[in-house]
Amino acid sequence: MLTLEKIKNNPQVLEFIKQSEISLGALDYTEHGLRHANLVARRAKKMAQEIGLSKREQELAALAGFCHDMGNFLGRSQHHYWGAILFHQLFSVSGEKADFSPREMTWVMQAISNHDKYDMKLTNPISSIVILADKSDVHRSRVRSQAQSKIREDLHDRVNYATTKSQIKVNKAQKKINLTLKIDTKFCSIMEYFEIFTERMSYCRKAAEHLGYHFSLIINNFKLL
Repeated sequence: MLTLEKIKNNPQVLEFIKQSEISLGALDYTEHGLRHANLVARRAKKMAQEIGLSKREQELAALAGFCHDMGNFLGRSQHHYWGAILFHQLFSVSGEKADFSPREMTWVMQAISNHDKYDMKLTNPISSIVILADKSDVHRSRVRSQAQSKIREDLHDRVNYATTKSQIKVNKAQKKINLTLKIDTKFCSIMEYFEIFTERMSYCRKAAEHLGYHFSLIINNFKLL
């Protein structure tokens, strides 16, 4: 049975992530390498556990989270599709030796594909969890250049650099998923955050609703959603 640990030690997956990080670095995008992959996997597994999914579903959420961005080296605009196809090519084995049931393979592929496809209707919990884990990763550590002049020139860098805390928590009793951010307003205003993240936050709300939860965004101790 394929697990997150096996995925994390697969040389081809690691090379896909490495080359994706190099490709996005050349485009001057924020960090999408092993740091991001590990964080999304970790958050996805924890959320799956907290909302009460099975052990196997927790593992599927984690490994989908780890692999969700690995298709970026083939092209940014369709990276979610490339990633899903690459995952199938690497791990699709039929018969008794299969690491996944057909349903599990479909769910993981769908989760990788759905994480950046905002017009999709969500139909499995793994997709919803990966969306929330991925979109919650806004943080200073994702900014490549530490030069203040460059950070202030680029809105994405400015917003990420200004975010000194990013935490997502599940409150099962209240049926809430809370994303809590601490933003240093010396670097960007709260409005600038919404300039680039409104669509993503709407997608998080859609994902939470699919899980039967309400999504809340809390910035600097103020509840905004």
